[in-house]
Amino acid sequence: MPDTSFRNLNRLRAALIGCLLGLALVALAPFVLDTYLTNILIRTLFLAAVVMTVDILWGSVGILTFGQSAFFGIGAYACGLIFTHYGFGPGWALAAFTIGLGIAAIVAAATGWLAFFHGSSPLYASIITLALPVVLTQLIFSGGNFTGSSSGLSGFPTYYWDLMIWFWIAGGFLILTTTAAWLLVRSDFGRVLVAIRENEERCAYLGIPVSRIKIMLMIASAVVASAAGFGYAAFSNVVAPELAGFQLGTEFLIWTALGGRGTLLGPVLAAIGIDTMSAWLSGAMPFLWKLLIGVVFVVVIVLLPRGFAPIVTALFQRLLPRQKAPAQGRRLVAAEQSRLGQGADDDTPPLVIEHLSRRYGSLQVLRDVTMTGRASHLLGIIGPNGAGKTTLMRCISDGSERTGGTVRINGTEIGRCAPHKVVALGVGRSFQNTSLFDTLTISDCLMLARYRIDGASLFSNGEAVTLPQPALDILRATGLDQRLQEETRNLSHGMKRGLELAMVLATEPSVMLLDEPTAGLTKAERMAIGKILGRLAQDYGLCIILIEHDLDFVREISDRVVVLHQGAILMEGTVDEVVSSELVQSVYAGHHVEAAE
Repeated sequence: MPDTSFRNLNRLRAALIGCLLGLALVALAPFVLDTYLTNILIRTLFLAAVVMTVDILWGSVGILTFGQSAFFGIGAYACGLIFTHYGFGPGWALAAFTIGLGIAAIVAAATGWLAFFHGSSPLYASIITLALPVVLTQLIFSGGNFTGSSSGLSGFPTYYWDLMIWFWIAGGFLILTTTAAWLLVRSDFGRVLVAIRENEERCAYLGIPVSRIKIMLMIASAVVASAAGFGYAAFSNVVAPELAGFQLGTEFLIWTALGGRGTLLGPVLAAIGIDTMSAWLSGAMPFLWKLLIGVVFVVVIVLLPRGFAPIVTALFQRLLPRQKAPAQGRRLVAAEQSRLGQGADDDTPPLVIEHLSRRYGSLQVLRDVTMTGRASHLLGIIGPNGAGKTTLMRCISDGSERTGGTVRINGTEIGRCAPHKVVALGVGRSFQNTSLFDTLTISDCLMLARYRIDGASLFSNGEAVTLPQPALDILRATGLDQRLQEETRNLSHGMKRGLELAMVLATEPSVMLLDEPTAGLTKAERMAIGKILGRLAQDYGLCIILIEHDLDFVREISDRVVVLHQGAILMEGTVDEVVSSELVQSVYAGHHVEAAE
């Protein structure tokens, strides 16, 4: 059995065993707990499910969200409002549940659309989600008798089942949703979420639709939170503005941080423990318990920034050490069909730039740049520092970057397309400084590069990564194919450069933008890269645009050279023509023609 299949089977087995043990615990707990504690735990279990969604958003993707309480409140008020003003029964309950989930999904989609547009900062997203519970609470206050205003709604008809049944419902809901989330974060798609958290820009330039993934994840989290809120309201028979408020949203974040952000089970257990303890402390020390929780939170953030879960896990592993066989990871497979280097069907040039300009306020960085990149050609771009070379790369690969002019990829104008859409048109880009994912393995990075083409499994790991032959050749030449389970932070600079180039090729571009691909490499490594680039242009028909400050390297591999000076094209021709040009010599008198920016 392939190693990946074996690990998938083990993961599913572990999830099933954990789920069954959790359900068994939930089934037996009401028989040993007293009535008071059972009552408290039912509410706590619904809240813990919301904390689990906070950990997915914050811990896995890096979205610091204050808005999950709003979605929890939407589900709760859907229950309270329908049961109070319209009717009660199975049909009404189903309608209220559906309405709550639907409104939560719509609000989450609108919030995500506002918060996760291309180029938005994480701080902006946090502010948007922070405003959400504030706005919703004000709507509740202004609802008068319909929403109960500041007093909320209570005494509405509901299902007065035995506490044992409600405990089973709340516990079962938490166990099932947490199991699904556990499988999600350990799947190929979970690696995509980690990649977005670590290096969102690199994800976008690999063709991963970052904003869409964030929005869909927020919608899914909102639906879970709304379902939890509906259950909470149906059990407690009370809804109040506090259920949708900013304070509860902040408590979700505190519980997540204390339990261990990114550990999933840690925040869930922390929510259960802290909320249950708070119920006891609020009676024993009504004026001090919130202060105590706050002090504990500050101490943990200062001394244990990763929360308690990593410490408990490390202790458990020390007490019960396990011998693990080295994992082999995914297999590398050559793609039977590849679009690498394939542009338009006719003789349309892969890259056409006309009258491109870029202005930052009063600073004109690029002026009236017009150039064409052809298939099977390697076009070098050189110029002094500040000439606008890297800015030109950004304008080609991101439609929102340029101020004026047009950029066409394989005959299609990029318009204002985000980077992931430009990648889909056929552009692959490397960066001046290697841009990878430190905590992910080589095979994970290659899988990410294939996300646009092959997708990623939601609840399992793929057995193989399908790559075009040139990418495989680079991996074999650098020895990376023998270290697929190595985390990228442990690689040498040369290996990181090779991996990034393989990732760009994995996206199957027809236009490659390389920003100083040999920076920091030895002479032997530069020669190897030069041979690879020459083969990519000649054998696979790629249009390669290269920024490089090593003029000898440019002279050896380039078909033509463009000289940028003060944001405009000074000259275009062969390297010999450029170097011998009196115009270039007059501009760069006493200096070597460089391309470092």
